[in-house]
Amino acid sequence: MNWLYDYIPLADEFTTNTYGFIYKITNLETNKFYIGKKSFVHNKKKKLTKKEIAEQTGPGRRSTTKVEQVDSGWRNYWGSSKELLADVKLLGEDKFEREIIKFCSTKKQLTYYEIHYQIHYSVLFIDSYNDNIQGRFFRKDFVTAE
Repeated sequence: MNWLYDYIPLADEFTTNTYGFIYKITNLETNKFYIGKKSFVHNKKKKLTKKEIAEQTGPGRRSTTKVEQVDSGWRNYWGSSKELLADVKLLGEDKFEREIIKFCSTKKQLTYYEIHYQIHYSVLFIDSYNDNIQGRFFRKDFVTAE
């Protein structure tokens, strides 16, 4: 199942000028959904070889690592919710729709808009796959005793 943007499968050229995206994954049988964020690339530390360390010039301490940008695996990503992942495995990917809600150009925008859309969709107050927002606000904290 491809990612959809405006109901059209996402093409790789959309990824060139953006940092990441806010997404909604919906169970097509129950309409239960998950709101999350995903970046297109990750920074990965890599150890330098002895030759690369020796080739460093300039004053100060020599670095033993370098940072490389690597693909985040976004094409095959299904979210971080254990409940959602279990349902995808049980029901099959064809029972879910993955749509991109918004592209973001920075990491800060990505974090802000994830929270924005989770609050907009009231994920803690309905039957969604989200059980928390940013690991700070949990559904269980908003359930009132009857």
